[in-house]
Amino acid sequence: MNLSLDSGAMVADLAAIAAHSDTPGPGVTRLVYGAADLRARAYLRERCREAGLELREDGLGNLFARWHGSEPELPAVASGSHIDAIPHAGRFDGVVGVIGALEAIRALQRAGFRPRHSIELILFTSEEPTRFGIGCLGSRALSGALSPEQLRGLHDSEGRSLESWRSEAQFVAPLEEVRLPVGSYAAFIEVHIEQGPLLEAELVPIGVVRAIAAPATLQLRLTGQTGHAGAVLMPERRDALLAGAEIALAVESAALSTGSPHTVATTGIFQIEPGAVNAIPGRATLAIDVRDIAAAPRDQALATIRSAIESICGRRHIEYDLHLLNADPPASCHPDVIEAIIKTCDDLSLPRMMMVSRAYHDSLFMASLCPTAMIFIPCRGGVSHRPDEEASLEHILQGTALLAHTLARLSA
Repeated sequence: MNLSLDSGAMVADLAAIAAHSDTPGPGVTRLVYGAADLRARAYLRERCREAGLELREDGLGNLFARWHGSEPELPAVASGSHIDAIPHAGRFDGVVGVIGALEAIRALQRAGFRPRHSIELILFTSEEPTRFGIGCLGSRALSGALSPEQLRGLHDSEGRSLESWRSEAQFVAPLEEVRLPVGSYAAFIEVHIEQGPLLEAELVPIGVVRAIAAPATLQLRLTGQTGHAGAVLMPERRDALLAGAEIALAVESAALSTGSPHTVATTGIFQIEPGAVNAIPGRATLAIDVRDIAAAPRDQALATIRSAIESICGRRHIEYDLHLLNADPPASCHPDVIEAIIKTCDDLSLPRMMMVSRAYHDSLFMASLCPTAMIFIPCRGGVSHRPDEEASLEHILQGTALLAHTLARLSA
């Protein structure tokens, strides 16, 4: 098939999405349901309409843009990602997968290809955890990993509910209609920047993902006793910060103790109160992220961390409140979709390497609904979630071409 990508259109689309930010540059901030997110969504909807795609949005704002195939009763083949961005992030994370899927469809249309299975672009709501503290909100709900009751219970850091946010954004369809049945799609492929340095270091343009890490998130609140920094003697102190510091070191130790090279653990939030130089910290809040591509070592690290928290807090006379926010299962990418990607790489003479994804993506939850795989392209220096995040146009075009041809293979 003679396929031609419109690089100018892709550059314009990427730039247009990046221009919608809640904060001035450098970097992009686009929190779900915020003004910039809604403007970016409106831009994408217009581009999808121009491509003749049929649009549908659910009550969370997940967007589905379908190019109907010749046998529309068959399950569709889908691709997509997200456009929300953490504060002061880059402009490629997620967006490459959305614009890449759109251009893949447009290129197949220009080439005169007629799919048998419909091809659908999916824009997932809130892959980032910034607004509500939990990532992959839209795909979790689509897969049933979050129930309507759990969704209604979500609030932002200021106490405003998801219900209020989605209503203001005019996503008002019932949350009970968000979940999709297993088998809704014949296959799903997500194109994404690697967010790591391996492809660039090996000078390989394509990563074929075979497994996606299993994430877990702990939220920990520590309560000691505040007091004057000069008046309370050291043996009498119940310092929540020092307990938290020990726990953060124990988190590192737990990840290193599993025997798995894929186990990683991060204390990503550490907040103290009252936050004065002359006051003993009486309260601390920690958020801990633990991941592995297998559940067993991840869960081993979690158990070690729980034991350490109990021991440290007991010794330091600190009260604690520990919650497991999520412990998601790992995903293995489907061999049939992997095979289709590899065969297409061979057809296009694109070098590739097999990889695991230690970051998790909407594909983790789509894998419970249908055969799923991911395509990685390099990003400069492995940098992501920063203003200097960068992916070359050459690599974006290679990933998009691979996606387009693979979608054609799977939808024929």
